Amino acid sequence: MGRLSESAGAVFAVLAAVGTATRPRLAAGAGLSKPTVSAAMAELEAAELAARSGTVSGGTGRSAAIYALGPAAGAVLAVDLGPTRTQVRGCALDGTLLAEATSSRAHAADAVRTALAGLPADGPLRAIVVAVGDVTAQDQDGTGMRPATAKAGPVFDAMAVALPAGVPVHLENNVNCAALAELHEGAARGRQTFGYLRIGVGIGLGIVIGGQVLRGANGAAGEVARLPYPWDEGREPRREALEERIGSRSLLRRAAEAWRDADGPFPGTAERLFALSAEGRATARAVVGGHAADVGRLAAAVAAVLDPGLIVLGGGTGADPQLLPGVRAELARLSWPTEVVSSTVGDAGTVVGAARLAVARGIQTVTGGSWVKD
Repeated sequence: MGRLSESAGAVFAVLAAVGTATRPRLAAGAGLSKPTVSAAMAELEAAELAARSGTVSGGTGRSAAIYALGPAAGAVLAVDLGPTRTQVRGCALDGTLLAEATSSRAHAADAVRTALAGLPADGPLRAIVVAVGDVTAQDQDGTGMRPATAKAGPVFDAMAVALPAGVPVHLENNVNCAALAELHEGAARGRQTFGYLRIGVGIGLGIVIGGQVLRGANGAAGEVARLPYPWDEGREPRREALEERIGSRSLLRRAAEAWRDADGPFPGTAERLFALSAEGRATARAVVGGHAADVGRLAAAVAAVLDPGLIVLGGGTGADPQLLPGVRAELARLSWPTEVVSSTVGDAGTVVGAARLAVARGIQTVTGGSWVKD
């Protein structure tokens, strides 16, 4: 496909954003005249990037053609390499879900192959976004991106063998992807500035300012696991010691230390611990309360640096509403007023956000322009 004209690229971006539209709506969205849009649509139809999908009758009795993306627009792929499982989504460039698959983390390549098999065979794959629990860096040869540390490197490499050659692969931090899902579809809709604090096996912060994710000079903005901890007399801070303190493994360890025979069988997972807390079991409630205070202190650190106005709590333990009272109380004790709410996008948040990024990348691949944002 040759490079589109600037007007055709702008019209394509609008059509992808709205899904279906008449020429007057495309003209209004692209800020172009009707003759310019007519020429742009002829260019897009000739390239099979747009096609008529029907007609609509106007108030005067005249009908107008409705356009949608054509078969050559293609699709994109989003992959969430989560700590325990992999979620994959294939989407059209208007965001329509075309295929999805889930697997254990160890079988990520199988999930990718399953999703790819579900995509239409008559259109190209435009872009791939992979969400990883790591910061990202350029390959040594400068040709692509990969996880910057060993945290996600092996599973990324094992998954990458299933990706088709020649398709641009973009890596993004998984917490940043989930923050985008909260911004567009979740608890932060209508809020252009907020922090998304993920608490689970690990901890992380997605920072959204002015509707855009803040990535930082090294792509490491929001790596709150690197906050110095502990920080008092006689104890030296250790790398990622705060994550070790707040992560779900330590939470279960503290629960085991507090558990008594009278409390019944020990919960083997954080989910079961929270379930017992919700049932009113005293020891479980006390451990969860202590966890909420820890998260509240971390939220106070976020508020002190960013003053985001809103903090969305997500992740395996963070999203549980039982944490809200304790987090809010500790944050109010240590910092200024900041709204705290639970995530509403759930476990699919990361792959949803990655799919949004993939769609944006795919549109840019087609248009060669920058009409779309995160």
